Amino acid sequence: MARAYYSTMVDKPADEVWAAIRDFNALPAWFSEAVSESKIEEGKAGDQVGAVRSFTLRDGTHLRERLLSHSDVTRCYSYNFEKTPFDVDNYHATLRVTKVVDGDRAFVEWWTTFDCDRDKIAYWQDFFANQIFQAGLTSLKAYLGV
Repeated sequence: MARAYYSTMVDKPADEVWAAIRDFNALPAWFSEAVSESKIEEGKAGDQVGAVRSFTLRDGTHLRERLLSHSDVTRCYSYNFEKTPFDVDNYHATLRVTKVVDGDRAFVEWWTTFDCDRDKIAYWQDFFANQIFQAGLTSLKAYLGV
């Protein structure tokens, strides 16, 4: 199983950062550079475990992801792919916000584990960490005005 990881510091309180991303359906707000639209299927809430978000990237690519866990206490959620154009299996991602006491800032981590062909591991690790997670967290900072 391969793993891709990216983290950053955000100069905002952890609760404020979590408020921006806690709704599983909020991608178009804080990751607007990549996501054009998103909806939660079957009338479920954006923090309801089992909810499926169906979203479209700006290039027209359609994905579906299922919320596997959600915690306001630990400020994190995990999800998997239900439909993806990416050639990976068993994708399981987590997005977490941790309070940094020094300076009342937030430490934000986004990672995934997945399976793929051995000769594609480095490609997918780079893709998820540096093209998706880094871009998403950079977009989140811009959304929060930092």
